[in-house]
Amino acid sequence: MRIVDVCAFYTPHGGGVRTYIDRKMKALPALGHEIIVIAPGTENSVVERGPGAILVTIAQPALPFDRRYHFFDDREALHDALDAWRPDFVEASSPWSSATKVAQWQGSAPRALVMHADPMSSYAYRWLGGVASRDRIDRLFNPFWQHLRSLDEAFDLIVSPGGSLSRRLTAGGLKKVKTVALGVEPGIFRPAHASASMRRDLLDRLMLPEDGLILVGVGRFAGEKRWPMVIRAVAEAGRSRPVGLLLVGNGKQRAKLEQEAVGSSHVVVGAPTADRHELATLLASADALVHGCESETFCLVASEARASGLPIIVPNVGGAFDQLGAGAGLAYSAGSEASLRDSIIRFYDAPGAFSRGARDAARVRTMDQHFWELMAHYERIAQVERPRRAVTPTARSNRLASRA
Repeated sequence: MRIVDVCAFYTPHGGGVRTYIDRKMKALPALGHEIIVIAPGTENSVVERGPGAILVTIAQPALPFDRRYHFFDDREALHDALDAWRPDFVEASSPWSSATKVAQWQGSAPRALVMHADPMSSYAYRWLGGVASRDRIDRLFNPFWQHLRSLDEAFDLIVSPGGSLSRRLTAGGLKKVKTVALGVEPGIFRPAHASASMRRDLLDRLMLPEDGLILVGVGRFAGEKRWPMVIRAVAEAGRSRPVGLLLVGNGKQRAKLEQEAVGSSHVVVGAPTADRHELATLLASADALVHGCESETFCLVASEARASGLPIIVPNVGGAFDQLGAGAGLAYSAGSEASLRDSIIRFYDAPGAFSRGARDAARVRTMDQHFWELMAHYERIAQVERPRRAVTPTARSNRLASRA
């Protein structure tokens, strides 16, 4: 099949979606499919990423709050691109307006919405969770749930990366939800990558003694990640235990996080890394991954930590919590600095209670397993006959077709 992924969250600057797309462009051709990713960007371009894999960008406006990302503003340009590439199956990778634009496209190809984002947890629950229950918040944001239910009607499949999100979507009235869990890049994250020299460097960098606890946080420096809370909790735990934190990432909150870390000599706000093997060595050499975000749909970095034999300390709801197996770490009350602080102290006091063995790593799902399962769903859906909608090619789509 020729699969076209309308991927509103893709950016060449990094992040979990780019990691996912990069692997997808290798895995799907290996399964006998062709993958075309259409993303909003700074310019119009068509780039071959390997046999059977093409990245198409359409010049679109940048998001005002993070200019590394763009958004699909021109529906006709997106529809022209879909007409030109003649997909056998279409994905939309965002529940926002791009999914509506894909639903409105008049082509006959079946389509799936892949929930790479959980807007209710990222925004509504986080903003209002201190004053209202989730049921009350859901009622207040019923228009958004109506939007999701309309997408459920328009699409053939709603793909959820994790069980927690699937249950909430189903409870919200969506009928076509399937859980297709994500996974880690194969062959990269392993306990065997632990480095004694890197561990010594980390202890020195965090100004910790030999028995210090090295915590690592990885992800975008954005509000929903709750890094300020994580920094404060680590600093508080550090008053009674030798605990340090290295944050790895980038984003609009960098200056705020650097200021938050000023009061602790054991917290370092580091740079992002695009080197996956360097990240694998870091995870295998630390003592635990700490995560502040309860709105992850899957939490790729928690899965990478597990594959590295690294325990995780995560919120008790959301995709990160889905990754917490028995003996693999601790959960704390989401959004609670005090609960996270207590969990860090508990972890330091009983490190032997949490497994770091390769036995857990061997059970971690890979991205290739995810793509195999996803393609099985798509192939089944594609076999169903559908009425063909009339499509009138435009001059723009004819020009695009000449490159397809």
